[in-house]
Amino acid sequence: MGERDDEQAVRLDGNVAAGLLTELFCCEPSEAVIVCAGCAAVAPIGGLLAYALEMGAILRCPRCDTAVLRVGVAGSTRWVDMRGAASMRFSIST
Repeated sequence: MGERDDEQAVRLDGNVAAGLLTELFCCEPSEAVIVCAGCAAVAPIGGLLAYALEMGAILRCPRCDTAVLRVGVAGSTRWVDMRGAASMRFSIST
């Protein structure tokens, strides 16, 4: 059995991550720590500069003004764009 065969044996679809993602997205989001992709500043989401719009919000890094997180709103649909974030860290209660 080659390396490719081993990879296919453990590769599953994204539904397997549903429980893990539920843990992440059920916490208090303003406490999540985000790393800016523009300047590597580290701050809780609540420390970002928010520009609220009728159709969502743009959260920018207070240090370099990179658009770290964008949230779009259309009725009951939400879009999240995190291209400006290098990473996001959550603490969950156990």
